[in-house]
Amino acid sequence: MDTSRLPKIQDEERESQFGYVHGVSGPVVTATAMAGAAMYELVRVGHRKPLSVELGPGIMGSIFDGIQRPLKDINDLTQSIYIPRGVNIGALNRDIKWEFTPCQTLRVGSHVTGGDIYGTVFENSLIKHKLLLPPRNRGTVTYVAPPGNYDISDVVLELEFEGVKERFTMVQVWPVRQVRPVTEKLPANHPLLTGQRVLDALFPCVQGGTTAIPGAFGCGKTVISQSLSKYSNSDVIVYVGCGERGNEMSEVLRDFPEVGITLSEYFRDMGYNVSMMADSTSRWAEALREISGRLAEMPADSGYPAYLGARLASFYERAGRVKCLGNPEREGSVSIVGAVSPPGGDFSDPVTSATLGIVQVFWGLDKKLAQRKHFPSVNWLISYSKYTRALDEYYDKHFPEFVPLRTKAKEILQEEEDLAEIVQLVGKASLAETDKITLEVAKLIKDDFLQQNGYTPYDRFCPFYKTVGILSNMIAFYDLARHAVESTAQSDNKITWAMIREHMGETLYRISSMKFKDPVKDGEAKIKADFAQLLEDMQNSFRSLEE
Repeated sequence: MDTSRLPKIQDEERESQFGYVHGVSGPVVTATAMAGAAMYELVRVGHRKPLSVELGPGIMGSIFDGIQRPLKDINDLTQSIYIPRGVNIGALNRDIKWEFTPCQTLRVGSHVTGGDIYGTVFENSLIKHKLLLPPRNRGTVTYVAPPGNYDISDVVLELEFEGVKERFTMVQVWPVRQVRPVTEKLPANHPLLTGQRVLDALFPCVQGGTTAIPGAFGCGKTVISQSLSKYSNSDVIVYVGCGERGNEMSEVLRDFPEVGITLSEYFRDMGYNVSMMADSTSRWAEALREISGRLAEMPADSGYPAYLGARLASFYERAGRVKCLGNPEREGSVSIVGAVSPPGGDFSDPVTSATLGIVQVFWGLDKKLAQRKHFPSVNWLISYSKYTRALDEYYDKHFPEFVPLRTKAKEILQEEEDLAEIVQLVGKASLAETDKITLEVAKLIKDDFLQQNGYTPYDRFCPFYKTVGILSNMIAFYDLARHAVESTAQSDNKITWAMIREHMGETLYRISSMKFKDPVKDGEAKIKADFAQLLEDMQNSFRSLEE
């Protein structure tokens, strides 16, 4: 490969003068006067600053590695699938011209502080990139660029503070391990709707929440992360894939989640709701273990470093709903969904245990469900969400009937689990009629509500109104069936589950077919009307049965 075309390092003389490498042992470099070093490139060093990323127009739609090298640009330049030594490309493209529009309220003489929005750029047809003043800067505007096309190295703003003038381009540089400041953290109050019924109904997350998805190989962690990326109610998705193996990747893996969370915080500061998928944090922890071992640090449980929990906590605590710094007043949020890959699906693994002590939502994936081809394979008995109370106000306002329905559904599923052992011992026939109803409705909930086919247009995404409608009719059937059995238990004309099933076969079929309603083709009004009609027909059928 011809390396003569590669961009050369500009600060070669300064770096040889300042930095000194004492030793290299695998991925561990012992050096002095080196603030941060890039993979394979021991002379490309940032002076007087830690590992930092560039934040500005051009981030959206790009693919970066853990130290923000643009992988697609490197591939186009070198025509190689590998990153060659010595390559040094800026994270953001300096050649693209962006259409800059200054804020209407900004004038020469205006006072601005850190976090203020001074202009906008349309990065693509969906997202408006708001240009923020770096958090530590303030002053009086002495120059603002007129509307027009500029690249990210052009000066678009000049401030004066205490006699010192400072120029700003559309790019700001920020250290990845430093949390971006906010005015205040706010309590979360809006659900992160995923489009997966089992998650939205039973174990909801909030915008600004933290979630862990532990599961063995092949359980569908990545599929849940990707469906969240495609169908959730977030404005911006940052997808972090840390899954490479091998010593040479360890340093990149250690920094990868921090780069992702810094980019997420940047978009949050614009006032957007951001979701960040980390898939999977176990690889990050394994890289920490390897680095820790090479540095001869004292190992803790399973060889992981003693500070594993603290590192995970510092990563997850950067999530949250916040009031952003600067003017105009705005709110944003960062939600973190971290996949965990415990070896053999063992949830007592140190990484899983440490993660579950930090996050507020636990979507536990079950290998047995995945083997039965039940997807999403979320185990409804071990999963939990601590945000249910935080969302009560939202549900009371928009779906007042939902909370009692969810409670009843969880009770039915728990009862079914308790009855399963009795059924294995003595069979279904010896059960009470009400218990038979519980078993059948639990089967209905599991097969036609919790299970979802991600390959079909009608079921790959389920809006919340459809989720509530399906659950409402299933619980209504359960209540009506139990009432019919219990009210006739002492009379001569007893109603049994067998009679209900025989008399209401078509109704049961319609209940299990509710999921086939396509929200795109049929629309919300028609689906709601169909569900209401089904409920009315169900009530009439039971009335005629009891008579």
